[in-house]
Amino acid sequence: MDSKSSQSVAIYVCTYQRNEPLKSLLASLRIATKKVQPHVQVAVVVVDDNPDGRAKFVEESEDFGFDLGLHYRHSGAQNISVARNMGIEACLELADWVAMVDDDQVVEETWLESLFKTQKQYEADAVTGPVFLRYSEEYPSWLHDEPFGDILEAAAKPDGTVVDVCSTGNSMISGEFLKSNPGIRFRHDLGTLGGEDMVFYREAVDKGLKAYYSRDAVSWGEQPPERSNLNYQLRASMWMGNTEYITNIESGITTKQRIVLRAGKRGLGYLARPVKRIAAGKNPQLRFMLAGLAQVIGMVVGIFGVRLDHI
Repeated sequence: MDSKSSQSVAIYVCTYQRNEPLKSLLASLRIATKKVQPHVQVAVVVVDDNPDGRAKFVEESEDFGFDLGLHYRHSGAQNISVARNMGIEACLELADWVAMVDDDQVVEETWLESLFKTQKQYEADAVTGPVFLRYSEEYPSWLHDEPFGDILEAAAKPDGTVVDVCSTGNSMISGEFLKSNPGIRFRHDLGTLGGEDMVFYREAVDKGLKAYYSRDAVSWGEQPPERSNLNYQLRASMWMGNTEYITNIESGITTKQRIVLRAGKRGLGYLARPVKRIAAGKNPQLRFMLAGLAQVIGMVVGIFGVRLDHI
């Protein structure tokens, strides 16, 4: 692959029932775009996965200042893989690089700038950055005090780390690579379950994709009020565990036997954590323990063939 950095990028966003958060994301992308102009031209593609096409407002929306325009595509399949693949194809018609971000996020001002900086530094085919969850200060204090991000967020890595998985909530991939590998797309059978992103990127790495981590390309997952309760944290953690099982098996990374051992070790760790914290004079953080055990349960039920729908 030619390592020369291209000067155009199309960012696609798949959206479902989140018009207001989508507007906040677009506003943050507008600010991030200004940091790379005029050296990088930017397009944004909104893929509407709502059957009623409720995100169609973007076709008549204000000028967000994207050089290559704000584009609308309607999927309506309620399958994230179908929507993601539609986004890829639209982006390949518009620019040399394809970037991905989710509709419930906002990006830092230096997001695009940092992605391109890392790409140039390492001659990367793909770059990914961290997605940190952010809860309003008005939400219960335990959401801020207990480390639910250890379950629901990917662990941050040193800048320039070689990775074999990128986040579809924060990544950029070479259009040339995608055109050269038309078979590498998001699997429709995983589009209602989850894990389609990890399988997609692992398959790409197996085909020679060189992917790197950009610590400064930060995106924030804004958590709405309906996620500010323990019930959501438990459901999300169980789904994450189930998705971990699915992606590990589908990618051929490990075996069921190893996942059983992993789940057992992790479960014991979650059970022992409150005891250790009490012994150290700290809050036991029992809610986090329950979320951790929910994650383990999600892994275990996966072993028995249970597939949990995407939350």
